[in-house]
Amino acid sequence: MRRTLLQFTAAALMVGFAVPASAQNPMVGGKEMFPSKDIIDNAVNSADHTTLVAAVKAAGLVETLKGKGPFTVFAPTNAAFEKLPAGTVPMLLEPGNKGTLVAVLTYHVVPGKYNSKQIASMIKKGDGTAMLTTVQGGSLWFMMHDGKLMLKDAKGGMSMVTIADVKQKNGYIHVIDTVVMP
Repeated sequence: MRRTLLQFTAAALMVGFAVPASAQNPMVGGKEMFPSKDIIDNAVNSADHTTLVAAVKAAGLVETLKGKGPFTVFAPTNAAFEKLPAGTVPMLLEPGNKGTLVAVLTYHVVPGKYNSKQIASMIKKGDGTAMLTTVQGGSLWFMMHDGKLMLKDAKGGMSMVTIADVKQKNGYIHVIDTVVMP
């Protein structure tokens, strides 16, 4: 048993995968994510998503993302929000800008459950590009670059999926390194 576990760990590391605390539940923001929890109940535990959680609360989207879904959320990290021009996040969190905040956040959400293999298959069928319509109503384009899943937003901005396939009871979360803009 011990030898098998060591062989699995060595093999996983050789192909570039980290072995999480639980082989079933990935780690995001220093916390284990549970497929039995909804998107919000997992996201609030991630130290890397405190800005996103604050924005979701300010936008009044908590109950929606706790709902049945299914949803696929492309979740920007705190570092992704820090890439925005200075003052953007505080401005978006002001009550008078709720409509803009909702538009930005719902642009990160696609109705349905899409794991990375499904998106990769769509990219292959689309000759290198796939498009999904967001809850906001805009389009996100997907492509592979150097083996990484990339998103292109309506303004031409690019974001990379850094942690894929974080399964939730109401969908998937894919962690991204840049905020996408409608």
